[in-house]
Amino acid sequence: MRRIAPLAESLRPRSLDDVVGQDHLVGVGAPLRQLAESQSLKSLILWGPAGTGKTTLARLVAEAAALNFVTLSAVSSGVKDVREVLEQAHQRLAEHGARTCLFIDEVHRFNKSQQDLLLPVTESGEVVLIGATTENPYFEVNAALLSRTTLWRLKPHTRESLTTLVKRGLEARGASIAEEALDALVQSAEGDGRGVLTTLDVALVLASNHDNVVTLDDVGAARDGRIIHQSQDSHYDQVSAFIKSIRGSDPDAALFWLVTLLEAGESARFLARRLVILASEDIGIADGNALLTAEAAARAVEFVGLPEARLTLAHATIRLALSPKSNSVTSALGAVTSAIRTGASTEVPLHLRDGHYRSASDLGHGVGYVYPHDFPRNWVEQRYLPDGVTGGFFEPSSQSSESRLVEIWRSIQEGFQGPPVE
Repeated sequence: MRRIAPLAESLRPRSLDDVVGQDHLVGVGAPLRQLAESQSLKSLILWGPAGTGKTTLARLVAEAAALNFVTLSAVSSGVKDVREVLEQAHQRLAEHGARTCLFIDEVHRFNKSQQDLLLPVTESGEVVLIGATTENPYFEVNAALLSRTTLWRLKPHTRESLTTLVKRGLEARGASIAEEALDALVQSAEGDGRGVLTTLDVALVLASNHDNVVTLDDVGAARDGRIIHQSQDSHYDQVSAFIKSIRGSDPDAALFWLVTLLEAGESARFLARRLVILASEDIGIADGNALLTAEAAARAVEFVGLPEARLTLAHATIRLALSPKSNSVTSALGAVTSAIRTGASTEVPLHLRDGHYRSASDLGHGVGYVYPHDFPRNWVEQRYLPDGVTGGFFEPSSQSSESRLVEIWRSIQEGFQGPPVE
């Protein structure tokens, strides 16, 4: 039987020029590309979601930097494996003058002792470490190792870059695709380049039965029905209706549009992200628990996945629809952003500057700052904004919980008495 390599493998970029979707890192003149091609590559961590090309990018920058590329998986490798690779790298450098790039996939899964093994060689530059992770490295990678590397963030694929990948796959297999099928395929990929090619691979097999033209039904079958069946326009219209129904405090309509989107195959992650945004944008401090609810829902979606996550999304949707609404946070953020972008001073007043280092007081830094906790109600009147900036950005709404917070805030100021406690 004739064997054909998966599209994701056969279309793997052979040079930096072939990379799709990460122009900010390796496009012409981009910083990571410059470091690689000048053979000045330093140890680094690639952070980004699945399917964005971290492994491929690591190999290509190592090749461009003329480094010997060695890979380890943090899932299956132990301390012994790391020591062996580092010893081989040392020997290669001593005997042939050739430096090694050690690529560790899922580097966040290395425990502390494994990560500590990498510290001496990354600090000396004997080995160029490239770690890849889908997790936030500030939480998952040892601070000591993080301080010896630079962090480069890969972005999820855009609609345009996913379309480019699909067209490359179609050209490679001599096939074509219906426009509605292309929309569904790209939309369902959720920014995952490998995922879009994997789905296309299956759809191409199905399309071989009808002139190698991939249809919407082929894409749906390849994804077990989990695709966006509506057009791109109606999809975004339904998302808009979902958000506006919550903003308008209509739980029935909000739940209706949520289920409509889920039934059409919408990403649970996408909907959870929208709820987190809405909790701050449309509810804010009118209900301090709204953001906690939305954030907890987003975590639960990651933890349990569909179909069970439908319950969690419905729970959060109804809760946010019933919450009191306020856009005071949104308005305040917009007002401050506008002020800064139109030239408001951002010079920190002297009394607010860091006064903890030697000679800071000689510069006037920290001089005159009054510590609020020295006062009975933990507040003292002093200026915190730069000179010339009048404030007034935050305007509270009339919602009871928000008004109550503002009343407490103002009562503390109005009740201020006397000098600080000695």
